[in-house]
Amino acid sequence: MKRIAAHARLKAGSLACASLLALLSGAQAQPAPLPDKPFAEHRLALQLSDNDPKKEGLIISIANNLLKAYDPDKIAIEVVTFGPGIDLLRPENPNRQRVESLIAQGVKFDVCLNTVDSIERETGKRPAIIPLAIPVQVGVAQILALTENGFTLVRP
Repeated sequence: MKRIAAHARLKAGSLACASLLALLSGAQAQPAPLPDKPFAEHRLALQLSDNDPKKEGLIISIANNLLKAYDPDKIAIEVVTFGPGIDLLRPENPNRQRVESLIAQGVKFDVCLNTVDSIERETGKRPAIIPLAIPVQVGVAQILALTENGFTLVRP
């Protein structure tokens, strides 16, 4: 009888421990509030790694459509450019005004410094990037960090 009671206590303790772990892991699964968008309910990372005007237009269109579909305070959008995709953030890009309009509405545009450094090594000249772009050392690492923090990655 004592063995049965001890076994029941052990089983109840294990269940309580498992419940506590589930509760704690559920709390950890929630992404931390963003300092600039504390009320964001949706988080989207858009990847641009191609120098393709159609993809540039699609990225801009997606961001605009989402800002219309959701309250801009309820959605966080971050466009991560690397490789040939950084051309979207060059001052002479025909989409510059559209990009700057999105930035004014809270969309972030990241530029990969590894790509910028590689271009400088190859050409001897550092490429000009619009001043509102956010420099990140490694574009793919930025995407990884964003997805690990609750962002959904979309690569149009």
